[in-house]
Amino acid sequence: MLCQQCNKRPANVHLTKIVNGSKVEMLLCDQCARGKSQLGFGGFGPSLNINDFLSGFIGLSHIDIHAEHVPKEACCEVCGMGFGDFGKTGKMGCGNCYSKFGEMLKPVLKRLHGNYEHTGKAPAGISKVLEVSREVERLKELLGKAVQNEEYEKAAEIRDRIKAVEGGLKE
Repeated sequence: MLCQQCNKRPANVHLTKIVNGSKVEMLLCDQCARGKSQLGFGGFGPSLNINDFLSGFIGLSHIDIHAEHVPKEACCEVCGMGFGDFGKTGKMGCGNCYSKFGEMLKPVLKRLHGNYEHTGKAPAGISKVLEVSREVERLKELLGKAVQNEEYEKAAEIRDRIKAVEGGLKE
């Protein structure tokens, strides 16, 4: 279908305007659509860049991360992406970027998620079981360290706590 204004180029913009219940529709080409502000449709300004939008949303626009201010050692060895590139696109170049820029990403992650570490979600019935199993794992690590350091009284106390925690789970 051709543009309804110039009748020369293919129409790829569909404008619809409803004022006081009357509907006006136009099919226009890109060039004619840019000039519609004089007809009351409103102009088409510069296109919205989703990367700019998202990086502004997560607060990267307020952090000075332009490539010329970031030292060369702040570039990923695998993909060559710099932290300044992340500020422009809002995306990492590869999996290695997360370990390379980890410390620089912490403020952004803290602002977005409230924490640096993902703990996930679990259904209500299972969350207690997971909580107890994590506590048992933590206590077993402490037990291993106590035995390694030959702190046998402390190890016995930790062993008793492990039994109590596991006993509470069985109930």
